[in-house]
Amino acid sequence: MASCSYHHPLSREPVTLLLVALLLVVVPVSVWGVGINYGTLGNNLPSPNKVAQLLQSTLIDKVKIYDSNPQILQAFSNTAIDLIVSVENSRVANISSDISAANSWLSTRILPFVPATSVVAIAVGNEYLTTTVDNNDDHLDANALFKAMQNLHSVLASHGLDRKIKVTTPHSMAVLASSFPPSSATFAMNLVPVMTDIVTFLADTGAPFMINAYPYFAYRDNPTSVNLDYALLGNASGVHDPKGYVYSNMLDAQIDAVRSAIDALGFGNRSLEITVSESGWPSKGSNAATPENAKIYNTRLIERAQSNKGTPVKPKDRIEIFVFALFNENKKEGDESERNFGIFNGDGSKVYEVDLSCEFCSGTTSFGFSEKNGLSGGGGGVRGPSVWCVAKPHADDKVLQSVLDFCCGPGGVDCREVYEGGNCFQPNKLLAHASFAMNSYYQMHGRNYWNCDFKGSAIVTFSDPSYGSCRYPQQ
Repeated sequence: MASCSYHHPLSREPVTLLLVALLLVVVPVSVWGVGINYGTLGNNLPSPNKVAQLLQSTLIDKVKIYDSNPQILQAFSNTAIDLIVSVENSRVANISSDISAANSWLSTRILPFVPATSVVAIAVGNEYLTTTVDNNDDHLDANALFKAMQNLHSVLASHGLDRKIKVTTPHSMAVLASSFPPSSATFAMNLVPVMTDIVTFLADTGAPFMINAYPYFAYRDNPTSVNLDYALLGNASGVHDPKGYVYSNMLDAQIDAVRSAIDALGFGNRSLEITVSESGWPSKGSNAATPENAKIYNTRLIERAQSNKGTPVKPKDRIEIFVFALFNENKKEGDESERNFGIFNGDGSKVYEVDLSCEFCSGTTSFGFSEKNGLSGGGGGVRGPSVWCVAKPHADDKVLQSVLDFCCGPGGVDCREVYEGGNCFQPNKLLAHASFAMNSYYQMHGRNYWNCDFKGSAIVTFSDPSYGSCRYPQQ
């Protein structure tokens, strides 16, 4: 049985020594999923349903959108893809004004779709603190941002959803007074008070600090002083920080600059994850914006996201990354590059080749994914009246193992089908075995949505996960 740490109920012989021996030979490597930003400022984009179907056939396991479009929330129901929704900058002031406004937004925009749609975070605004009003030098009200975040968290807590759905806000690198050297970075002086409030809130609630980091812009604006390969995540010679850290790429330096700024506020001893909420490279719009450079950057970015690597300052702290962006958006304002950050064109074809294939993803979508062509026609899946519970494709191995141990032990699930010789032993993968155990527990306990959570590693599905002679039980 894949990664099993408990004893086979039909045998009195422990398997611990055998597992230890196997672990000495085979060291499992965790492969993480990748997030992506799904913008909709285009008049030629596929429907949300087709987008959701496309992504189920890829390694993308999290999607961030820039509003709370009900069509998108509905399309991603029962897909095993986590969704981060956003409060537009224009709505922040209203939600900050009164907790009833926050409750109204949540009740109408989010609650009708959960838990079928796995909403895991609310991004309040986007680069709110560095956005100017009406193209002048006035900025949006910083205190409104913090108050809106507080109000939404309070409303989530009143619904018992504050542990499932986190509240955060994405920042641009412009919140820093300077970003180099990374070890000396601090927040802009005028933002220190509100940043102190926001970082305290994030640390207290377990939400990530989100940063939109673009080496592309640094290179575009300073091509004579920034090495292109360093910006493209590939300079092996490295850039040296005065404190001894060596950076092989600019993105890691930008992340550690944010970390230093947070530490400078006095949060060095607090646990706070940093998420790269946007990063990408355009394929058109300047001398550096070419399909070749975009392919190199995003290929390396995806590899970086899938790895379990940290940064020179925190090498053991994995960084979650959201690629920008899913589609070219032909109605987006700004220069040409702003409309050409997409991996896909509006018709679903690839702008350039980048590997998004996934070994253990859904194969029952109506529109499949072709590494050569992008979107393509395929066989349609049929939803029946029954419902099952399965593991998310990119769930953490440690969580899956603990869930498997619980279900097949104290949880009372009969797991003989996933033991060697059982009908569900193959594929001999932790994800498959955990899915069978999760579903059995879910069915045993009345199919309540809270019985299909397992620390956020599971999701309900209306597509029968049974295959061959392996039958998933149902109530």
